[in-house]
Amino acid sequence: MTFQRIEKAPIAGLLHFEGRDIPFHAGDTLATALLAAGINAFRRTALSGEQRGPYCLMGVCFECLLCVDGIDNLRACVTPARNGMKIQRQQGAPAGPELKPEEQP
Repeated sequence: MTFQRIEKAPIAGLLHFEGRDIPFHAGDTLATALLAAGINAFRRTALSGEQRGPYCLMGVCFECLLCVDGIDNLRACVTPARNGMKIQRQQGAPAGPELKPEEQP
Protein backbone atom coordinates (compact mmCIF):
# COMPACT_ATOMS: atom_id res chain seq x y z
CA MET A 1 0.00 0.00 0.00
CA THR A 2 1.32 3.44 -0.89
CA PHE A 3 0.78 6.39 1.40
CA GLN A 4 0.77 9.94 0.14
CA ARG A 5 -0.14 13.29 1.59
CA ILE A 6 -3.54 14.77 0.83
CA GLU A 7 -2.22 18.30 0.58
CA LYS A 8 1.15 19.99 0.42
CA ALA A 9 2.45 21.60 3.59
CA PRO A 10 5.79 23.21 4.40
CA ILE A 11 8.51 20.92 5.69
CA ALA A 12 8.94 21.29 9.46
CA GLY A 13 12.26 19.47 9.75
CA LEU A 14 14.30 16.37 8.94
CA LEU A 15 14.51 12.93 10.51
CA HIS A 16 17.66 10.84 10.04
CA PHE A 17 16.61 7.29 9.14
CA GLU A 18 19.48 4.84 8.63
CA GLY A 19 21.62 7.36 6.75
CA ARG A 20 18.74 8.94 4.84
CA ASP A 21 17.22 12.36 5.56
CA ILE A 22 13.42 12.17 5.73
CA PRO A 23 11.41 15.42 5.67
CA PHE A 24 8.39 15.72 7.92
CA HIS A 25 5.52 18.16 8.26
CA ALA A 26 3.99 19.80 11.32
CA GLY A 27 1.80 17.29 13.14
CA ASP A 28 3.51 14.20 11.70
CA THR A 29 4.28 11.20 13.83
CA LEU A 30 7.35 9.13 13.03
CA ALA A 31 5.08 6.59 11.32
CA THR A 32 3.34 9.11 9.05
CA ALA A 33 6.64 10.72 8.05
CA LEU A 34 8.29 7.38 7.23
CA LEU A 35 5.23 6.02 5.42
CA ALA A 36 4.99 9.20 3.32
CA ALA A 37 8.66 8.66 2.39
CA GLY A 38 7.87 5.14 1.15
CA ILE A 39 9.31 3.31 4.16
CA ASN A 40 6.88 0.67 5.41
CA ALA A 41 9.09 -1.94 7.12
CA PHE A 42 9.95 -0.67 10.60
CA ARG A 43 11.25 -3.80 12.31
CA ARG A 44 11.89 -7.55 11.97
CA THR A 45 10.38 -10.19 14.20
CA ALA A 46 12.68 -12.17 16.47
CA LEU A 47 11.18 -15.55 15.58
CA SER A 48 10.91 -15.50 11.78
CA GLY A 49 12.81 -12.37 10.77
CA GLU A 50 9.76 -11.16 8.84
CA GLN A 51 9.41 -7.44 8.24
CA ARG A 52 6.71 -5.62 10.18
CA GLY A 53 5.27 -2.14 9.92
CA PRO A 54 2.46 0.06 11.21
CA TYR A 55 -0.90 -1.66 11.38
CA CYS A 56 -3.32 0.11 13.70
CA LEU A 57 -1.71 3.60 13.69
CA MET A 58 -3.16 4.30 17.15
CA GLY A 59 -0.64 2.73 19.55
CA VAL A 60 -2.35 -0.59 20.24
CA CYS A 61 -0.64 -3.26 18.10
CA PHE A 62 3.07 -2.45 18.73
CA GLU A 63 3.99 -3.39 15.13
CA CYS A 64 5.68 -0.03 14.50
CA LEU A 65 8.42 -0.21 17.15
CA LEU A 66 11.58 1.73 16.28
CA CYS A 67 14.89 2.62 17.90
CA VAL A 68 14.93 6.42 18.25
CA ASP A 69 17.99 8.31 19.49
CA GLY A 70 19.29 5.04 20.97
CA ILE A 71 16.05 4.18 22.77
CA ASP A 72 14.34 0.93 21.72
CA ASN A 73 10.63 0.12 21.68
CA LEU A 74 9.20 3.51 20.74
CA ARG A 75 5.85 3.27 18.96
CA ALA A 76 6.27 5.27 15.76
CA CYS A 77 2.54 5.87 15.37
CA VAL A 78 2.24 7.87 18.61
CA THR A 79 5.69 9.50 18.72
CA PRO A 80 5.70 13.05 17.34
CA ALA A 81 8.41 13.79 14.77
CA ARG A 82 11.05 16.25 15.99
CA ASN A 83 13.86 17.76 13.97
CA GLY A 84 17.12 15.80 14.07
CA MET A 85 15.79 12.51 15.49
CA LYS A 86 18.06 9.55 14.63
CA ILE A 87 15.92 6.54 13.78
CA GLN A 88 16.77 2.90 13.09
CA ARG A 89 14.70 -0.19 12.41
CA GLN A 90 14.34 -2.33 15.49
CA GLN A 91 15.89 -5.77 15.13
CA GLY A 92 14.49 -8.80 16.93
CA ALA A 93 12.40 -8.94 20.07
CA PRO A 94 11.71 -5.79 22.03
CA ALA A 95 13.92 -5.66 25.10
CA GLY A 96 12.06 -5.67 28.38
CA PRO A 97 12.94 -3.50 31.35
CA GLU A 98 15.91 -4.55 33.43
CA LEU A 99 14.91 -5.84 36.85
CA LYS A 100 16.56 -4.48 39.97
CA PRO A 101 18.14 -7.18 42.19
CA GLU A 102 15.24 -7.00 44.65
CA GLU A 103 12.74 -7.52 41.78
CA GLN A 104 14.39 -10.64 40.35
CA PRO A 105 12.82 -14.04 41.11
